[in-house]
Amino acid sequence: MQSYTFSDISRILKVKPTRQVSDPLIGSLLTDSRKLVLPESSLFFSINNPHKKADHFISQLYEKGVRSFITDNNLDQAILDICPEGNFMQVPNVLDALQEIAFYHRHQFHYPVIGITGSNGKTIVKEWLYQLLNNDFNIVRSPRSYNSQIGVPLSIWNMNAAHNLGIFEAGISMPDEMLQLQKMIDPDIAVFTFIGEAHAEGFENIEHKIKEKLRLFINSKVLIYCADDEMMQAAVTGFKQKQNKQIQLFGWSRNEGTALLINKIDKKDEGTVIICRYKKEDIHFIIPFTDDASVHNAITCCCVLLYLGISIASIAAHIYKLRPVEMRLELKEGINNCSIINDSYSADINSLNIALDFLSQQQQNPKRTLILSDVLQSGQSSDDLYKNIAEILGQKKLNRFIGIGSEISSHATAFDKISDSSFYETTEDFIKHLPAQHFQDETILLKGARVFQFEKISHALEQKLHETVLEINLNALRNNLKQYRQLLNKDVKLMAMVKAFSYGSGSYEIASLLQHAHVDYLAVAYADEGVALRKSGIRLPIMVMNAEEAGFGNIVRFQLEPELYSFKILRSFVQYLKLHNINNYPVHLKMDTGMHRLGFVESDMGLLIEFLAEGQPIKILSVFSHLVASDDKALDDFTVNQAASFLRMTGRIEQATGYSFLKHISNTSAIHRHPEMQFDMVRLGIGLYGIDSGLKLQNVTTLKTTISQIKSVKKGESVGYNRAGMVHRDSVIATVRIGYADGYPRVLGNGNGKMLLNDQLVPVIGNVCMDMTMLDITDAEANEADEVIVFGEDLSVTSIAKWAHTIPYEILTNISQRVKRVYFEE
Repeated sequence: MQSYTFSDISRILKVKPTRQVSDPLIGSLLTDSRKLVLPESSLFFSINNPHKKADHFISQLYEKGVRSFITDNNLDQAILDICPEGNFMQVPNVLDALQEIAFYHRHQFHYPVIGITGSNGKTIVKEWLYQLLNNDFNIVRSPRSYNSQIGVPLSIWNMNAAHNLGIFEAGISMPDEMLQLQKMIDPDIAVFTFIGEAHAEGFENIEHKIKEKLRLFINSKVLIYCADDEMMQAAVTGFKQKQNKQIQLFGWSRNEGTALLINKIDKKDEGTVIICRYKKEDIHFIIPFTDDASVHNAITCCCVLLYLGISIASIAAHIYKLRPVEMRLELKEGINNCSIINDSYSADINSLNIALDFLSQQQQNPKRTLILSDVLQSGQSSDDLYKNIAEILGQKKLNRFIGIGSEISSHATAFDKISDSSFYETTEDFIKHLPAQHFQDETILLKGARVFQFEKISHALEQKLHETVLEINLNALRNNLKQYRQLLNKDVKLMAMVKAFSYGSGSYEIASLLQHAHVDYLAVAYADEGVALRKSGIRLPIMVMNAEEAGFGNIVRFQLEPELYSFKILRSFVQYLKLHNINNYPVHLKMDTGMHRLGFVESDMGLLIEFLAEGQPIKILSVFSHLVASDDKALDDFTVNQAASFLRMTGRIEQATGYSFLKHISNTSAIHRHPEMQFDMVRLGIGLYGIDSGLKLQNVTTLKTTISQIKSVKKGESVGYNRAGMVHRDSVIATVRIGYADGYPRVLGNGNGKMLLNDQLVPVIGNVCMDMTMLDITDAEANEADEVIVFGEDLSVTSIAKWAHTIPYEILTNISQRVKRVYFEE
């Protein structure tokens, strides 16, 4: 815990508190109300976004025990009144205040700080430097990829006197952003990784982006970079001449003239041999990777170690042991109806908090379990460390805790408040006793340092399904949601469509994320989908789009809200409510403005208004319609006519009922193509999953399988049923573990479809079978068990849909539920 009081924060910011009732010690800086851990020592920064004032969360946090708040100068007096024991400080800009505190805190410490920037590779280099240096230094580093305007100050806050080296990464997407990050990180040692197209939209060109990123290093003593990139070399030379004349350039290159000369890079099956020259001495080392990015990152790390004076023998010994960096949290199906969150990325308090946040989002099981290893090199005494961890876990309402390792086991009494807790000296000892744990209906978080090999536990707990997997990138889904939110007019609400198993991506997993992201509404097709979400802990309002009489009981029992689209269903539901003495039940009325599928047409308005005027036991929460062709410019006149008809109909209903309700007609493409039609709420569907030709969205779903067998087939022979796949040359055929029962369309057989194998498109040969598909890999390199991409980032689902003469919706929703879903968050 940092040794700052609320009064200290006031002095740092040079701001007199609006009200100060007490003077608590500030241990954590909180910018997201969902990530609250220790209320008494948290200082909440009320940072607004374009669509929601963060002050809205102050009263909720106050009720949970938070007593310290920094807000902007527009704080509502009513908030002060309902938080009488709260300490408040008002500032012109809350984000600036957060960064000013981080700036002050950073400069209380005088040990070396490494600052890392670049387009790619920042987190990999940071984590590899940690792996390589943690025996020589006590390191504080950015958790995961906390490199933004908010992430950097939260990272800096973790510095304390027990550390003797800091490693922080900095990422920007717009000009001038780096100036603020530089003030906080103020690195002594500068590391520039790759430069590329990532996050390039805000810059004039690549050269402009390099120059903006170099601003992180205006006070640095040394700059480590690859000098082989001519544009980079020119920018670095200019930077030294104009902005930091004292900086030492520590470049590496395949050409003479840099600090580290790379003479040879020799890729072999077991790794890559790098032969180089440093200070007139020939050296070589081996890394256990062969891809170009890993080679680049490893050489960069080697340069840092050479600059720090680490011996060549030590570098060679440790760099050979580099391990892949798991950049994501994975959520998988486990045994006995359990869900497994595998996060063996690292075991430290900062990443533990992040993983616990992810665990708290999961509502699908009634019990939450944490399996945690010893936490290594925390900078705290063991007593303080495990007392602190126990306090954190106490706030997270765990049902079960399992500690693995000699240190955590020796501090078992710190966890006495968790009623179900057990401890094991080793991972092997735990696995030996696994049957006695009786895991059932639990969400289990695995959080272990690498040395404990928690992947063995993950393997033992995972449900064993066949090797075709649909990966769902939750970060990408969040990013897509954010993009649409940024397009919304002020105060417009957002309904997210999670019908049809969330377009094939899963049900409660996606709904949990959307609930955590504070969407306003969810929509499902049928009542049983809504019931499943309620049973999984989803509390958001849920609209049922195809209400049926047989489902009325569950609709009311589970507080679902039906869409009523005809006189028959309206009268039936009203009769059900009267029979059960229920009044003011929330409903949504569907208008038909041109789709001619479901809904009341304009000629129905007289009879509908007459019926509503009789004082029915319903409360209309929204009236809506569905656009026929909002994505088609040629039909924009029809779309405008639909909106006009909709407004006429809603106007008459509003006048007849005497109260207002939400009006919504915009679907995914209309959000950006027809912003004037956003009205009170929009319905976001397939755009969440990255499908919208009008926006640059991130890919959310990747369907992958593996090769089960490879065989040679002679010219003139055939492949598959009915001899449909005739071979016109001696060929190599791979059979992969996916077929039409998994949702791969049969029409993609016989060359109509392709899959991605080792970055090469290979055609389907023969008919698609129920459980298998054959690929002609004659012109590709492959081995049995190799991964094959069916669709994803580099082979879009839109392409698959075109080959199959259908639409992306059908491809996504047809992915069988027997295909294993793996959810991950970077």
